[in-house]
Amino acid sequence: MSFVIYGLMGLMPGDPIDLMIAADPHLTAADAVRLKALYGLDRPWTERYLRWLAQIGRGELGYSRLFARPVLDILAPAVANTALLMVASLALALMVALPLGIWAASRPGGWIDRAANLLAFVSVSVPTFWLGLMLMVLFAVQLGWLPAGGMHSLDDGGGGLVDRLRHLVLPTLTLAIAGTGQYIRHMRAAMLEQAGLDYIRTAIAKGCGPTRVLLHHQLRNAAIPVTTIVALEVGGLFSGALITETVFAWPGMGRLIFEAVMGNDFNLALSGLLLATAMTLAGSILADLAYAWLDPRVRRR
Repeated sequence: MSFVIYGLMGLMPGDPIDLMIAADPHLTAADAVRLKALYGLDRPWTERYLRWLAQIGRGELGYSRLFARPVLDILAPAVANTALLMVASLALALMVALPLGIWAASRPGGWIDRAANLLAFVSVSVPTFWLGLMLMVLFAVQLGWLPAGGMHSLDDGGGGLVDRLRHLVLPTLTLAIAGTGQYIRHMRAAMLEQAGLDYIRTAIAKGCGPTRVLLHHQLRNAAIPVTTIVALEVGGLFSGALITETVFAWPGMGRLIFEAVMGNDFNLALSGLLLATAMTLAGSILADLAYAWLDPRVRRR
């Protein structure tokens, strides 16, 4: 992934030195040649990649051109902000979607099932930017209950925990509503698939009550495919909440990666994208561990 990302960044037109020349008319062509030689930009990109990889191996992420600070100092707060938003939105979405999907699957064709399907359809169909703006108009502009954006109030000296939580509500609601639909559909489909299998009929024939069959037998096996979706969503939320973070001016990883790519900040963009890749891989590993807990047959392989 590092090779692919570095190659894609190298194919982008221009480089940081070209941007410096465009912004400063006093820089000459000789200055550009000297600076490119100084930063190694006159070398083949494969050679630059190997040097960069060796630098990463030593734990040196370099400096950000846009922020004129070490990349690690910029990534650390962005990672914390995105992790806070990711955990809050994912927890809220699962708290609503999983019980609703189970309830809908227990009464297929009923009004609960139809309402859950309608909610899921609306959730996956509504554009995230429009949903964020509508929530902002309703709760921040019309009602005045919540702040429209940012992480803290400017007139409160940085604000405290309560102020931070108030700013977290709207972006969390936006991501949670946008992600609830797919979890409802996957949970419902997995529960219905398990309901027709032999072990469910055997449990019922042995006298297990409906609640025990649903929660102890059916849910445990139905949770396996849903675990995969949730695990993959970790990496997506970590780096893909760009629209939500932009709408609400939330200084997270998605917005930071976008600014780094658009500004040709190679060190920051590469480090951010690789960190997002690592989070996706970590989510997959956690899903594998969850499989072993949910299905004892996995541990015997």
